[in-house]
Amino acid sequence: MNYDGDIIRPPSEANSIILQVTVGCSHNRCTFCGAYKEKKFRIRSQEEVLDNIAFAARYCGKQKRVFLADGDVLILSQKRLVALFELIRENLPQVNRIALYGNAKAIRAKTVDELKELKRLGLHRIYMGLESGANEVLAAVKKDETDKSMALAACRAKKAGVFLSVTVLLGLGGVQNSLHHARETARVLSLMEPKQIAALCLMPLSNTDLGRQYQEGTFELPDSTGILLELQELLLNITCYPVQFMANHASNYLPLSGRLPRDREAMLNSVKMALLGNQPLVPERFRAL
Repeated sequence: MNYDGDIIRPPSEANSIILQVTVGCSHNRCTFCGAYKEKKFRIRSQEEVLDNIAFAARYCGKQKRVFLADGDVLILSQKRLVALFELIRENLPQVNRIALYGNAKAIRAKTVDELKELKRLGLHRIYMGLESGANEVLAAVKKDETDKSMALAACRAKKAGVFLSVTVLLGLGGVQNSLHHARETARVLSLMEPKQIAALCLMPLSNTDLGRQYQEGTFELPDSTGILLELQELLLNITCYPVQFMANHASNYLPLSGRLPRDREAMLNSVKMALLGNQPLVPERFRAL
């Protein structure tokens, strides 16, 4: 498979065929994200995409899922997306599920009927980054979104019947806005009603504005106790059910996974035990993005 630069994909897409349709991210201004800082956004040529589909048809016959990379495939025109999905169906007939990253702006740019059309052609899951439900935090990290615009995008995906997985970042509000960030994030998640929530922990990167603020001391990251308290607030205040809740990414201090509301008390008890020092945390040297 011919890739341009490193490929970022959700952990749950580890066994998927990764087709790189775009390079980088069209927004690429979030102060915390270093994934695409070295890439200039572009849409890969038809020839490049066709070559990779041909490679997958030849060598990936046992894989039944496709993930479309990089960070912003949904920004493509509906005509081009429909043609791409039809190519996948024609050349990879064993594939029964297509997933991609979709930012809120790209989701809102599609009508419900357009999203339904993509679903009929195989789109199963959109991974969307909320990061925070607090408008001041979203503004500070240059997300160019608000709680309302995020919820509107989620509503559109839900009406189309597309599985929505939403990512949030513990610690993104810093020490100053820590619990406010957690509570507002839980509030907006409850409005969005995703099928899956993934909670990661902020790890400041040196190639990002937020990473430089962290190094200069102008952004104070909550310590492990502060992060656990944010996790506790999330679990206490999310009210959309049923939803799969995961905090088992490599960045997390306390790996958790369960279904809300069924497993809420068990997960809260794990957090409580960790806060009391009765449950070990992942050592810093083992945490990673």
